[in-house]
Amino acid sequence: MNTENRPTRTVPPEILAGIGAGRLTYVKSLTSAEVPALFPQAPELSPDLELWALLGADGTPILLTDSREAAIANAAEHDMVTVSVH
Repeated sequence: MNTENRPTRTVPPEILAGIGAGRLTYVKSLTSAEVPALFPQAPELSPDLELWALLGADGTPILLTDSREAAIANAAEHDMVTVSVH
């Protein structure tokens, strides 16, 4: 299939964020220095920790943990679908 002349379509961010009706999530790696921006209620953390955040499709913070596996397990436990973003 030749895709060279195919028009490119983009989905507006507000529509993309609404996909999944609160069930679509992704996991993001963060350092402890990045935590306050997403989780202002989090206590002060030791510097240079590698942490993982579970976020809603719209970027809403859901969970902060010390392992990727725990974030994915929490999503599954709450009937959320975790997708890969690049």
